[in-house]
Amino acid sequence: MYLLLADLIVVLHLGFIVFAALGALLAFKWPRLVWLHLPAVIWAAITEFMGLICPLTPLENWLRQQAGADLYQSGFISHYLLPLIYPPGLTPATQWLLGGILVTLNVLIYAWLVRYKYKQAKK
Repeated sequence: MYLLLADLIVVLHLGFIVFAALGALLAFKWPRLVWLHLPAVIWAAITEFMGLICPLTPLENWLRQQAGADLYQSGFISHYLLPLIYPPGLTPATQWLLGGILVTLNVLIYAWLVRYKYKQAKK
């Protein structure tokens, strides 16, 4: 049961990362979602810029420990995502890059959304 919950935390963690990165696109369909998405982006950016570990990572590790499974010492991104995208090893510079990409991507999406809504209101 603990291992299943740990895996569920991984899925939840990945979902949060995708939501933080691309959730602004959902605001086209559901504008009120902005009030949930902006705090998620802020949290994700602060976590990256300050080199913090998301609270979901220790929770996942605790669940894995309870199940007797292997633990990992790094954060979620460096353990699960960076091996897919970048060479192994999460450095502060890489975290700043990821945070910058996150913020820039969302600023661009929100600017596009505001421009789109403005054009719609003018019609």
